[in-house]
Amino acid sequence: MHPSDLKNLKIAVVGAGYGGAAAAKALSLLGADVDVYEQANRIREVGAGIGLRPSTINRFREWGILDAIAKVSSPSEYFEILTATGEPLMKEPWPADGAQTRTHLIHRGDFIEALLGVLPEGMVHLGRKLEAVEDRGGSAVAAFADGSTVEADLVIGADGIKSVVRRELFDGRGPVFSGEHAYRAVIPIEAAQGMVVDDDLRMYIGRGTKVYLLPLRHRNQVSFDITALCPDGTWTPQVTKDDLLATVDGFDERLVRITRDLDMDTVSIRAVYDIEPVDTWHSDSVVLLGDAAHSMLHHQGQGANSAIEDAGALADALREAASLPEGLARYQATRKPATDELQRISRQGWSEDEINDAFPGQKPAAAAPKE
Repeated sequence: MHPSDLKNLKIAVVGAGYGGAAAAKALSLLGADVDVYEQANRIREVGAGIGLRPSTINRFREWGILDAIAKVSSPSEYFEILTATGEPLMKEPWPADGAQTRTHLIHRGDFIEALLGVLPEGMVHLGRKLEAVEDRGGSAVAAFADGSTVEADLVIGADGIKSVVRRELFDGRGPVFSGEHAYRAVIPIEAAQGMVVDDDLRMYIGRGTKVYLLPLRHRNQVSFDITALCPDGTWTPQVTKDDLLATVDGFDERLVRITRDLDMDTVSIRAVYDIEPVDTWHSDSVVLLGDAAHSMLHHQGQGANSAIEDAGALADALREAASLPEGLARYQATRKPATDELQRISRQGWSEDEINDAFPGQKPAAAAPKE
C-alpha cells in the first residue's frame, strides 16, 4: 500500500497478548493509526518460561525493540531430550540465524511487559471485552461489553484460543482437548536440585509425561513444567500434590523432589487445548492473528513465535500490496501453510520413537552427572 494510504489506515487490534502487541508495534511503524483493546482490567500473564526463536529475535531487531527483550532474557545454545531417568536421547543446537542471533529464553510475564512497554502511551485500552464484530465491506465495527463501539478500516482478531472474532466471522468450532494437562511453576534456581547449570532447555520423557526444565538464569529462576496425560478436559482442573507426584513416578529422583517441594498455590494448572486449522483467516476488513487463527499445542514451543511471525508477515503484506484486501490475502497465503504444518506437528508431541524418527543418526549426548 502507498505510504499515505497506510498513514490513513485506522486499525483496531482486539487482544493485548503477544500477537496483538507485536502487530500494534509493527503496524504503527508503518504509520498506521493503531489502537489495542484488551478485555482484562490489568495485564497479568500467567504461566512460565518460553523460547524465542531466531526469526522472532530478528523481528524484534527489525522493529528496534531487541534491547527491551534482551534485558529480560537469556540466549540459549541447545535443546536436549532425555529419558525419564536422565539417559540422553537427543541434543540439538537451536536453529541459529547468524552468529548474533540465538534462541532466547524468557518468562512470559517479562515478555508481554516488554512488548507492551514499547507501545506508545494511550495505545492500549483495558477493560474492553469484545462481544461482536461486523464487517461492513469498507470498514468493520467492534462492539464491546461496556456498550462502546469502535469502527476501523481493519479489525485484527488477536483474541486467543477462545476468539470472539473467529467465532463470529470465520469458524464457529470451539477448542479441542488434547487429553493432557500442563502444570507450570517458576522456582528459584536453588530449588532445582542442581539440575540447572547452563542456559539450555531440557525435557525428560516417560510414560506419556514430559518434564521441562527451562532456565531463567537472568532472574535466578527456573521454569518447571510437567505435561501429563489426563482425561479430564475441565479448563482449569482441580489437581493435588499427589496427582503431580503420580505423573513423575519413576522419573529422576531429583525431578521427583522438585515436584514434592512445589508450593501448589504457585502452580498454574490447565487442561491443554488447541483448535482445528481455520480455512479462512480474513474478510474484507477483519483478519485473525496468533492463537485466534492457529492455536497449537505447546510441544514444539511455537505458539508465541508464530504470533510474532504473523505480526511481521501482516505488516510486510500490507506494505507490499496494492490494497488492504490484497494485503490480507497475501498475509494468509504466506502464513497459513506454515502454521497448518506446525499445528499438525505439535499434535504429535514427543515420544522416544518420534525422536528417533525426527533425528535419525543422532549420537547420544553425554549424560549429565547424577547425585
